[in-house]
Amino acid sequence: MGVACVCQVPVAEGKSVQQTVDLLHKKLEQLGAVKQGSFCVDCETYHATGNVSGQPSKLLYVMHNSETPLSCLALFEGGPCLVADANFDVLMVKLKSHFQNAKGHKVECRGSRFRYCDFLIKVGTVTMSSSARGISVEVEYCPCVVPGDCWNLMKEFMQSFLGTSVPELPSVFAAKPEGLFAPADCVDTVTQYLELFNKLRKLQIPGSNVR
Repeated sequence: MGVACVCQVPVAEGKSVQQTVDLLHKKLEQLGAVKQGSFCVDCETYHATGNVSGQPSKLLYVMHNSETPLSCLALFEGGPCLVADANFDVLMVKLKSHFQNAKGHKVECRGSRFRYCDFLIKVGTVTMSSSARGISVEVEYCPCVVPGDCWNLMKEFMQSFLGTSVPELPSVFAAKPEGLFAPADCVDTVTQYLELFNKLRKLQIPGSNVR
């Protein structure tokens, strides 16, 4: 796994979510990118029960990424993060007296994967309760695991099909210590998806119905 950047892409003016996704696919294909299957990232939210009186309930996010099918990630609100095997969902059912599933809060991101030279690009539609909330784009530069060594190259590539929607260096990378070998990993990627999901939970955009 290389360095991956996840960002939100605004819906094009006068277009629906699906039409904007189709436009992004067309731009990638014009660059020479080749479609290579599909991907899915999902997130279930749990409320911690039985906490100290007067303290706000901490949230636990359990996430899956089709790129790491044998693993599941559990991220506590504000940290830490646990990487577990795929059977962690079964454990959460057994822990229902400690963690309550927040019904109706499941968020999914599904879409197509593209390969262009050393880049892997994933364009997805983020849905919640069968309603499209936004569009995500993940760009991964596969040969490198140190964000600072390849960010300028990634930014230049993203500009070729995202234009002015290119994001700044993700905060998860900016927080890594300088001068130390702190490679990017799967936790960095799902953390970016979680930030995007939490942002889109609060939004309702035009043309959002999934057909």
